[in-house]
Amino acid sequence: MRKSGILLHISSLPDKYGIGSFGKAAYHFVDKLKEAKQSFWQILPLGPTSYGDSPYQSFSTFAGNPYFIDLEQLIEEGLLTKKECDGIDFGTDLKKVDYKKLYDGRFDLLHKAYERAKVYEDDKFADFVYENSKWLWDYALFMALKDYFNGEPFNTWPKDIRERYDYAINYYREKLYFDIEFYQFLQYKFAEQWKKLKAYANENGIEIIGDIPIYVAMDSADTWAHRELFQMDEEGKAVAVAGCPPDGFAPDGQLWGNPLYNWGYHRDTGFKWWIKRLRKNFENYDVIRIDHFRGFDEYYSIPAENETAAGGHWEKGPGIELFNKIKERLGDCKLIAEDLGYVTDSVRRLVNDSGYPGMKVLEFAFDSRDTGSANDYLPHNYTRNSVVYTGTHDNETVMGWLDDITEKEYDMVLAYFNLKKSDKKTEVCDALIRAAMGSVSDTCIIPIQDYLHYDHRYRMNTPSTIGKNWMFRLTENEIDENTWKNIKYLTELYGRG
Repeated sequence: MRKSGILLHISSLPDKYGIGSFGKAAYHFVDKLKEAKQSFWQILPLGPTSYGDSPYQSFSTFAGNPYFIDLEQLIEEGLLTKKECDGIDFGTDLKKVDYKKLYDGRFDLLHKAYERAKVYEDDKFADFVYENSKWLWDYALFMALKDYFNGEPFNTWPKDIRERYDYAINYYREKLYFDIEFYQFLQYKFAEQWKKLKAYANENGIEIIGDIPIYVAMDSADTWAHRELFQMDEEGKAVAVAGCPPDGFAPDGQLWGNPLYNWGYHRDTGFKWWIKRLRKNFENYDVIRIDHFRGFDEYYSIPAENETAAGGHWEKGPGIELFNKIKERLGDCKLIAEDLGYVTDSVRRLVNDSGYPGMKVLEFAFDSRDTGSANDYLPHNYTRNSVVYTGTHDNETVMGWLDDITEKEYDMVLAYFNLKKSDKKTEVCDALIRAAMGSVSDTCIIPIQDYLHYDHRYRMNTPSTIGKNWMFRLTENEIDENTWKNIKYLTELYGRG
């Protein structure tokens, strides 16, 4: 069945308290998706963000981002007051997230809510902690220790707790009892609010497409508590790290810095950790997009001491063996293979053998900087079992991209869509959206920025850069009724309703 949806992360929703949340604006967005005959709401990873504010660099693969806890719901519960929330400076630009001010102000409020919650009297809280104990205790202790050691990475902590000696674990669990409980409380409220919002979306015919990074952050509860899963030395330092080789978009490649997996260990355990990770994430999402899917076929290994990605090499990943085990344990779960970038025949074979839909990005069909096969991204070559995008969170908005490509590439776009030089760029943008919606791909996802004709100033992320990413926010009523009517019209016109 042909379906469509919109890409908009939680952080980009309108909210007067600094960042999008699980509040009223999220429920309103679901209502408008339903009215516009959409089937999917795609978001980015929901994990707690670490340095650089990227949802792809999280302190945990299992925890949720406390920034998304709706403060107004906490006010309604009597855990905060409106005056307290209104008194925090979250920044004056409603179209951008100010992460420094968010960090400085949000946690003070959440601490107040925790202190008033009396969780020791809450049986539901106790049940939540017990049911999630396999990851929650490690995560909450990790975060409490991060605070105690002034935010320093775990491989700089004293040896006894860095190495997780039993006596050190017991000592800090007692010493930091209330700090640990605070982080457990944040996960409790996150899960409570997200479960409610997701249920509302599902009841209204909207499925959530989530996103999980293939890798985990170097400084995370996962690497601290389960070093055996990764290529790390006895000091807790990575031996080799992840990234991408040089290409037209990044001359030095992309040095992500995530520790690489010890795939031999994962095989020996029947990929137990991956099964657990996906099972947990399917509690949060209906469909999961796995970022950097090609890394399961071959992954780019960069010596940890390197300053750029240029000196890396390719190594073989677990291949179809992992996905056969996933199907054996979890059944036919809904996954999307993010098979972008340098795609080889073996990557194509893995995607095909897995049966999961791959991704098509229209911008890549005309951009000479893409090192993959442009033919793969031309609509006339699509297959039904695919998900088409105009662009993703890592790409320019279509309007920004049209300003960025060469004249020759722009002429190719005009020729392909039978447009003229005199046509407005907004019309060219609309032609790409129509091509995506009208393609044979079973699923079409359009970033909201493209429906709004937004330029490069509204881009979500520029890979391999820090400081100006993940800030994009909508203001209230910024998506006007004419936009929603147009989305509905295109959806019905191309049989995706």
